[in-house]
Amino acid sequence: MAKIFCIANQKGGVGKTTTTVNLAAGLAKVGQRVLMIDLDPQGNATMGSGIDKRQLETTVYDVLLESASVAEARVKAEKCGYDVLGANRELAGAEVEMVTLDRREKRLRTALAAVGAEYDFILIDCPPSLSLLTLNGLCSAHGVIVPMQCEYFALEGLTDLVNTIKQVHANLNKNLQIIGLLRVMFDPRITLQQQVSEQLKAHFGDKVFDTVIPRNVRLAEAPSYGLPGVVFDPPAKGSQAFVAFAEELVQKMPPASAMASDAAATPAPTPMDPPTVAVHDPEESPESP
Repeated sequence: MAKIFCIANQKGGVGKTTTTVNLAAGLAKVGQRVLMIDLDPQGNATMGSGIDKRQLETTVYDVLLESASVAEARVKAEKCGYDVLGANRELAGAEVEMVTLDRREKRLRTALAAVGAEYDFILIDCPPSLSLLTLNGLCSAHGVIVPMQCEYFALEGLTDLVNTIKQVHANLNKNLQIIGLLRVMFDPRITLQQQVSEQLKAHFGDKVFDTVIPRNVRLAEAPSYGLPGVVFDPPAKGSQAFVAFAEELVQKMPPASAMASDAAATPAPTPMDPPTVAVHDPEESPESP
């Protein structure tokens, strides 16, 4: 049975899609069977996996409207080593069409039940807004992986997400929990990032992953080539960090059935207040390759 994780944060521009495609590639690299689902109408995770969204005949849109199964709509990202349930602009209309439908928040969950045994991990790239698409992802998942920059305003987005997870946990998906916080685009030379990182560890404890993803030019360049950084430039520091994160995730995660029982017994996390003091470096640190 697959472990199903949403990659989510209600703040935009924090590296959700970069995290999703590189984690998928990293997990495939360490021998895991992976399905990546793109729930963002922009289709960036689809394109970033080497799949041309304009050429897709069936997408997650068709799965949500129950006109196609996951098995019929998925495609293989040959260079990346994982399967993709892709998205394109058509998905933007799904929310309007689903408003009057039964089980509108749980349509993806129902569809994934048919393929759960075929994968070790299913990763869902969610849009930043709390939409019906995001709710479908959260209702399908065992938990949420939260990529976040160690910056002041990122904590506000985290607080919003924690509140959302509490509501979904209480009303729609008793299995849902925060799997962990992944620090991304991290530059240890910036004092504020170090401070926020320490506050995260103090507040969330072992919910903060050990792996840290550094700010890395090659990760930023990879999408323009239609590939995750892990595939585009394996020796790059950012790529190696994502493979290390994949290994950490495989090592730490219990079976999906155990995760479900743990989530039901675990109280939802407490939101975190932004830091009261923000200390900024006087000098801007450049990106490191």
